[in-house]
Amino acid sequence: MTDFAAIVVVGIGTYISRALFIVSLSGRKIPDGVLVALQFVAPAVLAALVVALLTDSSGQLDVGLPELLGLVVGAAAAYMTRSHIWTLIAGMGVFWLVDLLV
Repeated sequence: MTDFAAIVVVGIGTYISRALFIVSLSGRKIPDGVLVALQFVAPAVLAALVVALLTDSSGQLDVGLPELLGLVVGAAAAYMTRSHIWTLIAGMGVFWLVDLLV
């Protein structure tokens, strides 16, 4: 299988799995307990990204200047804005900028 075919197959599979979920729940009310649980998805994903960024392949802590500054700025943005999107934009923006300059 070529790389392009693999990308197309995975893309179609992803689209179908999302479309089935949306279509199957379109006429139903989502229970309040599920909505409350879904509020914790974004912070959990962000925490997983931070842990993956701060550790090396053997699981040891590996923090450099770009990671540290990105984490500090991201934490400050989270505290000030209470927005997952702005936290991600601020933290990753500083990380990429410092990584580019250092």
